[in-house]
Amino acid sequence: MTDSPPSIQFFEGISEDLSGISFRRNRSTGVRSILMTFRSLRSIERFQSYTSRFAGGMLLSDSEGKINIEPASVRFVFGGPEGDDLERVECVLEVAREDHWERLMRFMQRYAEANDMIYGESR
Repeated sequence: MTDSPPSIQFFEGISEDLSGISFRRNRSTGVRSILMTFRSLRSIERFQSYTSRFAGGMLLSDSEGKINIEPASVRFVFGGPEGDDLERVECVLEVAREDHWERLMRFMQRYAEANDMIYGESR
């Protein structure tokens, strides 16, 4: 285990800032999903994605280790006067196994604490 701060990366070495998160569960299948929202992506803004290696999905790392997970979907939402300004990126992760879900929850707790985010259930 390392004592590095939690990070989310699409490209190795380029940490992204999570803007929001929502947890859901499909009532019919029991599959849990996480919707992660990013207002911007450093890897796109700086065009560093061309010089850095793609992580093969999302790379989540914290003091417990690394999680490499492929999103079920990624949606780019554009707006602005010309409709070409990136407003946000929505990334959905689906998790069926309980042990994987628990590990992701531990990561999210660490990420929230390290980034002064409020972590808890909505009312």
